[in-house]
Formats: sequence, structure tokens, C-alpha cells
Amino acid sequence: MTENSPVPSLATREKFLLDDCIRGVPPGTFGLDSSLVASERWHPADGRMSLPVLTLDEEAFIANRDLFLLYAGEHGAMIAPHAKTPMAPDLARSLVEAGAWGTTVADIRQAAVMLRAGLTRLIIANEVGGSGGANRLAALVGAWPSVELFVFADSAVAVNALAEAWRSNAMLPPLRVLVELGAGRAGARTTGEAEAIADAVDAAGGRLLIAGVATYEGAAAQPDSGRAEEVISDLLAMTADMLLRLRARVGGAAPLVVTAGGSVFFDKVVAALSSAVSRDGNATLVLRSGAIFFHDHGIYDRSLSALDARKGFAVGGVGVSARNSFRPALRLWAEVLSRPEPGLAICGMGMRDVSFDQGFP
Repeated sequence: MTENSPVPSLATREKFLLDDCIRGVPPGTFGLDSSLVASERWHPADGRMSLPVLTLDEEAFIANRDLFLLYAGEHGAMIAPHAKTPMAPDLARSLVEAGAWGTTVADIRQAAVMLRAGLTRLIIANEVGGSGGANRLAALVGAWPSVELFVFADSAVAVNALAEAWRSNAMLPPLRVLVELGAGRAGARTTGEAEAIADAVDAAGGRLLIAGVATYEGAAAQPDSGRAEEVISDLLAMTADMLLRLRARVGGAAPLVVTAGGSVFFDKVVAALSSAVSRDGNATLVLRSGAIFFHDHGIYDRSLSALDARKGFAVGGVGVSARNSFRPALRLWAEVLSRPEPGLAICGMGMRDVSFDQGFP
């Protein structure tokens, strides 16, 4: 697909045909237009749908969306929700329609999905790899030259790979690079390493642009809560300092992005970075939290209890309970296949059906 190919507007839901090869669709269904699903009145508990299946409580999703957008706006932040959890263009579009600044994705393939859906301000919140990844990214941007794309880089090697790919095609627009700082996962560990990344961007002859600084404080989480607090605080302090250093490089006229907050520590991000962004005068604080819009009955429920304990959530100038304000929007349905003995039920659902990275579903 090219830049001139038709894509649905943000107000248009994606349409496609459904059949019984797709999870959840009742057996015997062929070529059903997705716009007609509501008229079929399927329900996971009525025995017709193929299970397991995951459903979204749209009312809860909208309530979570509106609440978090309100919180961010009151605290001087924008949101580019991470789309990797649902990978549903309709949901990503609905967040942008409601006021999100943009959309975050994890890799080039996810970026392509969102571009085809009409979303053109994207953060790739990872490094893209070496020369192979840089060339694939260049091919994507070549097909969508008007995309406002931001990409993480945590080493001069990564920057040089991007620069080489961009020098190979003079038709590509300059690529916006976010200097990534990190702890626990990717990201430069020291100010010196971060400065070297910025030096490499500056050396790219205008093919790359310093667009700001990025981090992911969630990777610093660990069982020792006191130590986690210290690491997160240090990481965010380095992020604020890097904003000052980048501003000195690019001058006052260039807009910069400061992005973090892809976790349940968004309150710490706001507290540590909003004042630095405000003082800068031409920077935007962008939170990347995505799972918060869906919430859950496990890790987010427990984490929001910790957020409440530190009194980190306030709306309208009043502290409120985040745990009681956000609502679980997802429900997983599965059938009991066997009850071979008292106290044991075997369900038709396994780890291949429901992915997880922090505790069982």
C-alpha cells in the first residue's frame, strides 16, 4: 500500500469478512460482513460461539479512556496509548478521536497495521535493530512519507544504521529520533552514552533529527519496592536532565518530545517531568500507557492499590482512588470440558490462547 492508497477515516470502523476460521465465530459462518455482527446477537454464554474468546466491555473501556485522558490533560501531559495489547485499529482510532496525541507501537509490523488504519502519528517504542531493521523501516516510511514517526535509539550503532538507510534514499523525510534512557531493559544507562547517541544523530547530515528523549520506567520495577522507587527516581531525573541537554543542542525553536509512562508509575512520571517540560516551553510530555484503558483483575488491580497507597491519582484537584475509578474492561470466556474429580475443572483454554507476561490470567 502507498501513501495515495485509500484508508478509512478515523470516523470509520474497519470492515472485513468473518468466517469460522476466526476465533469466536460460530461454526458454519461464511463471509459474514463484520458490520452485521451485532445483528447476529452472539453471546459467549449461549453455546453458539467458538470458545475461548475475549470480549471487551465498551462502556468500561470508554469510561477508562475518558478518565485517563482527563487525568493526563489536568497534569500537562498528552497520551500516545500503546496499541500492542489489543492491536485493534478501531480501538486505537477511538483513542485518537477522543483526544490522544498519537499511537505507540512495538515494532515496524505494528506500525504498518496502524498506518493502514489511518493513524499517522506513531512512536515505535523500541529500537528497530541493525541495518536490516533500519532498511525495513525505510521501506515503510517510503510508502508513507507523510507519517509523523518517532523511533527509539539507545546507541550510536543503532543511529548509524538508521542514518545509512536514510542516506540511501534521498526521497525519505528526515527521521525523528528519540534518545532512549533505560534501566532493566534497553536504553542508555549514563548521560555520556546518551550524549553519544545525540552526537551520532547530529552527524547524520540532516537525515535524522533529534526529536526528544524517551524512557520506560516500568522496566525498573522489582520486588524490593524501596529499590524500585530509587531506580525510577534516578531514571526520571536523568530524563529531565537530558531534556535540558538536548534543548541546548537544538535551540529553542525545535519542538521536543519527552515520553515515558508506559506503566502503572505514570504518576511518578508526571511528578518528575511535567515541571521540566513546562519550563522548556516547546516540549511535549507524552505518556504511553495503553493497558490502563483495559485494566484487569490482576496486575493492574494490585498496582493501582499501590498507586492509591502513595496517593498518586488526582482528578479535578482532588485525590481519588484509582483502583475504584478504573474498571476491568476485558472478560475471558471458556468452557468447562471435564470435572474428573472434586475440586478440579478442566477448561478449554491454555497458554496459547491467552498470553501473559506478569502472572497468570
